[in-house]
Amino acid sequence: MPRVNELYPREPATVAGALRARVAVLGRLTALLWAIELVDTLVLGGGLDSLGIRPRTLTGLAGVLAAPFLHAGLGHLLANTLALWPLGFLAMGRYIADFYRVFIASMLVGGLGTWLVGRGGSVHVGASGVIFGFLGYLLARGYYERRPVAILVSLFTLGAYGGLAWQALPFFVADQVSWEGHLFGLLGGVLAARGQRRRS
Repeated sequence: MPRVNELYPREPATVAGALRARVAVLGRLTALLWAIELVDTLVLGGGLDSLGIRPRTLTGLAGVLAAPFLHAGLGHLLANTLALWPLGFLAMGRYIADFYRVFIASMLVGGLGTWLVGRGGSVHVGASGVIFGFLGYLLARGYYERRPVAILVSLFTLGAYGGLAWQALPFFVADQVSWEGHLFGLLGGVLAARGQRRRS
C-alpha cells in the first residue's frame, strides 16, 4: 500500500494536525463555492448558471467541470454545504488524497452521465453530484475493502445518510432536481472505491 506521503505530501503526522488539515480542505472549498455563488447572485443575477451541464450539446459539455461550482441560489448552496461537510470529512478518514480522488471521479462520471442521459433543454448545476459521489464511495468502501473500520464507516453512512440514495431515482425527486447528477455521481463514488481497492 502506498505510504501517506506518496498519496498526499502534506498529510500531517499528528491527530490534531490531521483534523486541522481536513477542516482546511473543506473550508477552502466551501469558501470558493460561496464566493462564486455570492458574485453570481448579487452581481451577475444568476448568469453563471448558464454554464452548467446542458445535455447532449457541445457547449454544455464544458459544464461537466463547471457545474459542481455553480448553484441555483443560496438556498441550494446551503443545502449542499450541510451535506458536503460530514460526507467529505468521512471520505478523508484515511487520506486527504481520497477526497480529491472521489471529487474528481464523481464530477467526471456524474457530469458525463448527466450530459448523456439528462433531460433535453435542461441545465444542471450544483455540487450534489459530487456529494452523492462521497455517499457512494463511503457506502461501497466496506464492501470492497472488507476491513473492520471501512465496514463500520459504511454502516454508519448507510444509517445516517442512506435515505439520500432515494434522490438518485426520478420517482422520488421534484422535476427541477437533477436525479441524473445524483445517480451518476453516486456511481462515480462507487467506482472510486473499487479503484482504491485495486491500489491497496
